Amino acid sequence: MVIPAGRVNRDWSNNYIFAKHLSEILQMLMDNRYVIIMAGGVGSRFWPMSRLERPKQFLDILGNGETLLQQTFRRFRSICGKENIYVVTSTEHKDIVAEQIDIDQPNILSEPFRRNTAPCLAYGTFRILKENPDAVIAVTPADHLIIKEDKFVDVIKKSFEFAEKNNALLTLGIKPDRPETGYGYIQADRKKSAAGFTNLMKVKTFTEKPDIELAKVFLESGDFYWNSGIFIWNIKSILSAFEKHLPEMFSAFDEGRDSFGTKLETKFISKTYAQCRSISIDYGIMEKADNVYVMCTDIGWSDLGTWSSLHEHSKVDKKGNSKVRGEVFSYDSRGNIFNIAPGKIAVVQGLKDYIIVDSGDVLLIVKKEEEQSIKNYLEDVKNATGEKFQ
Repeated sequence: MVIPAGRVNRDWSNNYIFAKHLSEILQMLMDNRYVIIMAGGVGSRFWPMSRLERPKQFLDILGNGETLLQQTFRRFRSICGKENIYVVTSTEHKDIVAEQIDIDQPNILSEPFRRNTAPCLAYGTFRILKENPDAVIAVTPADHLIIKEDKFVDVIKKSFEFAEKNNALLTLGIKPDRPETGYGYIQADRKKSAAGFTNLMKVKTFTEKPDIELAKVFLESGDFYWNSGIFIWNIKSILSAFEKHLPEMFSAFDEGRDSFGTKLETKFISKTYAQCRSISIDYGIMEKADNVYVMCTDIGWSDLGTWSSLHEHSKVDKKGNSKVRGEVFSYDSRGNIFNIAPGKIAVVQGLKDYIIVDSGDVLLIVKKEEEQSIKNYLEDVKNATGEKFQ
C-alpha cells in the first residue's frame, strides 16, 4: 500500500503538534511544583556538635561529604527546578544557606524569631502564592535522612499527582520496624483508600510519642505509621486550612499579600512574627483537619533527632562501635558512638552504650539511654556560662 506524501506530512505535523502540546502541559505541571525546606531548627539534642551558630542541618553529621541541608536540596532538585525551592531559616543562618546550596537569595526566607513550623509554613506559602496561585507544595525538614532516594522521588511525584487534583492535606507515613517511642504515629483508615493510588489512605488518628507498651501495640496492629513531618498539598487546600484552624495567623499573613516579593517583605515579616504564637503545623492544623491523608511507604527514613538515631545509620565495627569522626583507640568497649575533634586522639576503655563527643571546646560523655537529658545538661551549661558554649 502506498501512502500519499501529503498524508505523511499531515500526520507528521499532527504528531509534532501533539507532542509539543504534551510537552508544554507537562512543563506547566512541573512549574506548579514547589518545595519549602524548613531549616530553622537549633538541633539541641545533637549538642555539642550542633550549636546556635551552626545547627545540625548545616553539618556533615553523617560524615559523607554533604550537610543534611545539601542532601535535602539535592533530593528535591530532581523533582522541580531550583527556582521553585524555598528555604525558610533564621535570619542569622541566611548566609550559611547561600553558601551551602545553589539557590537564589530571594528564595531564602529569613525568620526574625523562632515560632515553630506553622508560622514558618504560613510565610513560605504566602510567598509562593504571590508567585503562583496554582502551586502544589511539598514541605520537608532540612535535617532528615532518606536512604532509599529513588523510591523517595517516586513517592513524592505520586503525592504531587494526588495533591494537584484533591482538596487534601497529605503526609508521608513511614512503615515502622520497631516500637519507637520518640516519634509521633499516624493511624491509617484502611477502609478509606484513595482511588487510583497504592497505599494512600485517609488518616484516622494522630498520636504523639507513645510509651513503649502502646508503641508495641501500634507496631503489631499494622495500621500505624511514623509521622515523617513531610507534607504535600495544593496551595488552595493549605490556605483554606490556615483560615479555618489558625484564623488569626492566616489574617496576619494575609494582610501583607502585596508585600511579599517586594522590599516591604522584611519589615512586614518582622511585625507579623512578633504577633504570631509559636505552634507546630501538626497541632495547629493536621490534627484538627478532616481532609488529611497519609501515603504509607518505606523510604529508609530517619529524623536523625538523636545521637542514637545517628548510630543506627552509621557503620559500626565488630563490637558495635561507630566512629563518625576522629581518631579513636577503643578497648573492651561496645555499642558506643564516637565523634572526636580533628587533631585529637581518644583512648577509651570499658565503656558500653555511651555517646562520646568532643567538639573542641566541649566534651560530652553520656549514656545512650540518657540522651534525652542532653537538653537539660545544655540548659545547665547555659545558666552557668551564658551562651558561650550553646
